[in-house]
Amino acid sequence: MKLKEIQNLIKFVANSGASEVKLEMDDVKITIKTTSEDKVNTVVQQIPMGQMQQAAAQPAAPVQEAPASNTTTENTADDSKYITVKSPIIGTFYRKPSPDKPTFVEVGDTIKEGDVLCIIEAMKLFNEIESEVSGKIVKVLVDDTSPVEFDQPLFLVDPS
Repeated sequence: MKLKEIQNLIKFVANSGASEVKLEMDDVKITIKTTSEDKVNTVVQQIPMGQMQQAAAQPAAPVQEAPASNTTTENTADDSKYITVKSPIIGTFYRKPSPDKPTFVEVGDTIKEGDVLCIIEAMKLFNEIESEVSGKIVKVLVDDTSPVEFDQPLFLVDPS
């Protein structure tokens, strides 16, 4: 099962109101649990052929959200012309492929569709997050090595 299919399944379950969904296919076992706080926990297990290996997964720690700050209408109007790149999964946000390498993108960089923007680690799997839009990075909204939630804004991109 591809990452995009898993992401779409998570969105579907989150919007459906179901509290838990389990899906088993040949070599993949997926469990998606939602809580009353509209948080979604997803467990994906790869089962090697010929072995039934059980991997225990701990749910991601909830992120403390900062209280909404008072912003001027100028900032809101300025941000509305930008495209927000959001996290497709829950995990840990990394701006670099490894600690000794440079960041994937910086503020001011021009990106095109398919460029890798960051990595999100979920259960020891490192998922490259690719841009779905072309434009210029205006703002990075998440600190390196921070936990991120599903659908959390990561970058602001100016499409012009």
